[in-house]
Amino acid sequence: MCRFMIFKGRESMVLSDLLTKPAHSIINQSFDSRLRLDMRNPINGDGFGVGYYTEHHEPCVFKAITPAWNNVNLNNLSHCTESSLVFGHVRASTQGVLSETNCHPFSFGKLMFMHNGGISCFDKIKKKLINHLEDKYFLLIQGSTDSECCFALFLDTLDKMGYDPEDKETVFSHVVLKTAILKTIELVKNWQLEVTTEPSLLNFAATDGESIVVSRYITSKTDEAASLHFSTGSRFFEYQPGLFKMERLNRSQDVIFVASEPLTFERGDWLCVPTNTLITITNKNTVLMHPIEDEFYDGGVIERSSGLAMSKGLMGGVPQAEDEAIASSNGSAISSIKSSSVGEKYTEDKLLPSIGVPTQVPPLEREGRAPFYKTVVH
Repeated sequence: MCRFMIFKGRESMVLSDLLTKPAHSIINQSFDSRLRLDMRNPINGDGFGVGYYTEHHEPCVFKAITPAWNNVNLNNLSHCTESSLVFGHVRASTQGVLSETNCHPFSFGKLMFMHNGGISCFDKIKKKLINHLEDKYFLLIQGSTDSECCFALFLDTLDKMGYDPEDKETVFSHVVLKTAILKTIELVKNWQLEVTTEPSLLNFAATDGESIVVSRYITSKTDEAASLHFSTGSRFFEYQPGLFKMERLNRSQDVIFVASEPLTFERGDWLCVPTNTLITITNKNTVLMHPIEDEFYDGGVIERSSGLAMSKGLMGGVPQAEDEAIASSNGSAISSIKSSSVGEKYTEDKLLPSIGVPTQVPPLEREGRAPFYKTVVH
């Protein structure tokens, strides 16, 4: 399973404050998730991607097949790059080989796209999907994932609606993007139902650099979709080393996050998006929520099972009190490291008990690096 994160702000933020510094950032989740556990594939080590827009509204995408936590270039890039709209994605492959072409986000023109989930029996509907595409969008597909095919389908849908995805002068809006995502979901749903009743999980995210649409959707009336949360506020800031929170000075939505699982351990920061719902973020930073009213919409009156999403490692929760306590102690531990005596080096045995880092961590050593808690020196 994969994870994604979206940031949109009225002001730019340094990418490191979004991707690498927070204790539960998407990069740290890729090897040490506290809120979304996957017993099949607990590490998102099959590549990553970061997409962001420059001040000239040009999309820039950086992808790599190395684990996100172990990429020096990502670390350097994130400390010197600012943007007001960022897409981040970490991958644990379920379809497709390990390659940069299979990493998200995908981009074309001024559009970017990500997917969290999977299409059931994709091999049985792939030909039908491809036959539906105009040649120019079929030829854009470079990888082997269902996600990239869905992006091509999304582009094809926009084109058939009268909006040229290739022309960077094309004016989209949250309404146009919303309509295209809903049509994309409907096509995939109908093709899947022709071959299987096993649910597909379709958490899509798309942007034109100004507006954003994000879906939380499953082709089931009894199961929960892959988890999705959002947070809004006036300011996202670091209140202890490695610990961030959302500040709300008023009702403004100056900072907006949408993520597969919460990026902080503050319970009050995050709201869960209901299953089979679409979120739109306008170019004015207004967040709107729309139910996807098809045969799988239940009006919120049916209690859904989280078993399917959990079995696929796609269900994360809102932080509980014990998570906040752990986060607070982690912050204190990290602070004590920084104030330790000169030259004292913290080893794994010293630091692990005090900050709650799991003993089974990714094998960074085999790639010539070590976890931060083995190398912190004042």
